[in-house]
Formats: sequence, C-alpha cells, structure tokens
Amino acid sequence: LAKRIFFINFGIIKRGQFVNCPFNQIKMNYILFDGTVRNALLPFTFTRPVADIRVGILTIREKWEKYLGYTTTTLTEEYLSEKFPMVEMEDNVMINASFLPNEVLVELVKSLEKNQAIFQGDEVVAFYTNDTQEEVDFDAYDIIDYTEEGLKIEHTWDIFAKNDAALREDFELITDDRHSQPIPKSVNVIAPENIFIEEGAKLEFVTLNASTGPIYIGKNAEIMEGSVIRGPFALCESGRVKLATKVYGATTVGPHSVIGGEVSNSVLMGYSNKGHDGFLGNAVLGEWCNIGADSNNSNLKNNYEEVRLWSYETEGFAKTGLQFCGLMMGDHSKCGINTMFNTGTVVGVFANIFGAGFPRNFVPSFSWGGASGFTTYMTNKAFQTAKIVMARRNVEFTEQDANILQHVFEITQQYRKE
Repeated sequence: LAKRIFFINFGIIKRGQFVNCPFNQIKMNYILFDGTVRNALLPFTFTRPVADIRVGILTIREKWEKYLGYTTTTLTEEYLSEKFPMVEMEDNVMINASFLPNEVLVELVKSLEKNQAIFQGDEVVAFYTNDTQEEVDFDAYDIIDYTEEGLKIEHTWDIFAKNDAALREDFELITDDRHSQPIPKSVNVIAPENIFIEEGAKLEFVTLNASTGPIYIGKNAEIMEGSVIRGPFALCESGRVKLATKVYGATTVGPHSVIGGEVSNSVLMGYSNKGHDGFLGNAVLGEWCNIGADSNNSNLKNNYEEVRLWSYETEGFAKTGLQFCGLMMGDHSKCGINTMFNTGTVVGVFANIFGAGFPRNFVPSFSWGGASGFTTYMTNKAFQTAKIVMARRNVEFTEQDANILQHVFEITQQYRKE
C-alpha cells in the first residue's frame, strides 16, 4: 500500500507495522496527518483536516507553523486533498495533528533524524522519512518516547474542555516579546497585564476581567459597549462582540465571527454568528454557522448525570466523562429563532433546524426541519444559500467546496431517515 492510502484508511502506524512510502523530491518538509482521531472528531472533520481545527486562539496547524517556523501541508482524506494538499520532498517529518505542540515536543520533532520516530505509548507522534525508503517499519526505527502530558485533541468535546489550557498556551506564544495596544480609558479592567489588544481593535465602555485568565483581542476586532468578559477569552481577527454581551471563559470567537447574549466555555471556529440573546455553553460551532435569536442550548442534564454525545466512530452515544456538555454543530448549519437544544446535541454539516420543541440530540448532515421531523436538505438549495452567506464576507464558495460538501452529502445519507 502507498503511504497515502495507509494513513487514510488506518490513520496511525503502530510499532511492528510497516508501509511502503516512495518519495521522489528534494528537502526537509513537515506534513501534518489526521491520525486515529479523525472519525471521533466528526462532524468537524467532515470539512477539514484535524490540523485545521481551532482550539485556543490558533488552529492546530497555525500553532505548529508558529513553533516550527515553517509552513506545513496535510495528509488527510482523499476527498479533502485537493483543498488541503500534501507536498512530499526528499526529507519529510510526519506529525500527528491530534498532538498540540509545546516547547518540549517541538524540540524533539526538530531534532528527528533518519530512522527515528517519536511515540507516546503505542501511538506515533512524529517520524522521519526520506525518498530512499521503500517502507516505514518502526521495528527498525530508533524510538523516542514522549512522556509529557501535553494537550491532545481526541474527541469533539475536547475542543471546549481543553480550550482553557490551549488558550493560555497560545496567549503566551502570540504575545511573547510583543507590546499590546493601549487599553482605552473608558474600559473597566481587572488585571490589565493579562490583556493583549492588536492593532485596529475597537472597545469602549466594556468590562474586562483578566484575573481568571488572559484576554486576547485580535486585529480589527470590536467589543461593543456594555459587554462584560471574563478570561480566558480570545476574540480573533475581525470578530465582534455585540452590545451588552456576557462572556465566561474559556471562550474563543474565531475570525469574522459574532457573539451576543450569554456565552460560556465555547469555541466558534470562524465565520459563525451567535449574534443575539440566548445561551450558548460548553459548545463548539464550526464555520458558517448561524444561531437564531433567543436560541439556547442546555449544557447540564436535569439529573446532573454524565452527558453522552453521539459518536460517528461508534455510531452510538459515547460517554464524555463530563457533567457539562452542550452543542456540537458542523459547518454551514443553522437554526431559527427560539430553537432549544437538549444537553449534548450533535448537529452535522448543512443542517437547517427550526420550529417549536426540542429537536433530537443527533441531527444528521443535510437535514431540514425540527422536533416534528426532518426532510433532506438538497444540495442545490444548500449550496445556493452557502454562496449568498459567504459572499457577504467576501469569500467565494468554490468548486472545491462544492465537491467536498457533495461527498459529505453522499456519505451521510445513511443517517437521514424520512
């Protein structure tokens, strides 16, 4: 089997396994691969590699590139590879994207030489390959054990559950040896030393409490008057916090995203809106999502028991180990006004949810409806909406996007029952 096919089908190489891997290009190169966690991170990895999940301030790819000082490419599912290609060169280091970088791990990766691999237990973290190798057989490799308790994203709920730690690490990485823009005099501030404001950001008559964690305000972002924010918190480039919003950490508002109402321990990956009153808590929204006015998600069961969450990996409800767990919503999904989500709800890609009552806590991709039932959201209508939505942010809905989403429509057909 070619290395590409092996990784796509199996996600990981363990000790004692090998795979053919012909290379025919020129120099050292860093490649991020999905690893075994890809299916456990659906619906978010329906539309992106593991490396492009945002947790903390940056995506996993952005973290690795900032630490390494190099751009990276990606080994992922075949249907994603045109948009997220892999570039192979003479010398390559393959990195498992589920592992978040830190100083110790990055030094190990940078120092990898021929026939060396980094493992954590039985799982490969990174390994060196070159174009003279016909196969990778880890029994012939010098194994370096990685024993640090670094951050790893293994489940969808890790994105919000580990966001506090990831946000603090990213804050240190981004702000190191840099100076913040001055905090405006009208801002009511606690622990100003833990606040960093990028150029072009606007905020007046707001309250920032960074005593509980750092607060990062990105380039050209805006926090409107009357908002109250507790760290750790990140508002990425061109993000907006609307009037009198209440935010609890650890929350990340990705680039070009909008929040309003009450938000707690949630991640919006980018280009998504929760712009009105209502509660979003212990939740993750992909890109191009929209939450209607006065919509809410429950994040705690009435009996206070552990939350179970739909798993595409097992096609059943998985134990999360969490008492608080809210909404997981894939790219391009939307809900109408006054939508009520049960504790631990998973919504796929391109779902459109509306109407009275609680929709079920697993809504398949390309579903149209609500508590009274769903029909299939056909791709011609879905894609037309996507074109309009993305054009509002001056982003083109490309043929690549359409091809990816058409594939997602087809592989998720089994979950849609009408």
